[in-house]
Amino acid sequence: MALSTESSDGSPRNPSRTGRRSSTMGGMPLNDLPWWRWRARLRSALHMLADPAFQQEYWAGGRPGYGDVTDAVYRLVEDSWLDRWSAEKYIGTVVRDAAEAALVDAAVLRVLRILHEVGADAPAAAYLGHADWPEAVAAARAAHELLAVNDGEDPAMPPRSLEVLRILTRIS
Repeated sequence: MALSTESSDGSPRNPSRTGRRSSTMGGMPLNDLPWWRWRARLRSALHMLADPAFQQEYWAGGRPGYGDVTDAVYRLVEDSWLDRWSAEKYIGTVVRDAAEAALVDAAVLRVLRILHEVGADAPAAAYLGHADWPEAVAAARAAHELLAVNDGEDPAMPPRSLEVLRILTRIS
């Protein structure tokens, strides 16, 4: 078998090096975060945003270990740029298909609209008391449930702590 020095798109490649061919993916800046970490962080955020009982106990109650609403929003959009790009750009990597992408986009848009109205540093009560918060929770729940089921996990399990998320997404 001959060793190819061209990638599938016709650009030269060095067969002894792995890595990106470009510094962008469809116009989006790339980073070194693997897709599975993006998905884990995305799912973590959606899970917390989808659970009103969790939000009352941990965010409104100020219990440690799970961050706050702003932390969840940051995980939702931080690595994926979902505040600027549709999840459709991630079909086949971070999201599996158009159904997942549509639900993720709906959740992101609803949550970000509230974030922009109440402010990033607002207390949990400002988010949880916002008139549109129940719609944001419902959109996050729909996305969370589909992603969890598609990953073979029970969507009814309680959200994982940030420490557990760090362990699960650690790169050796």
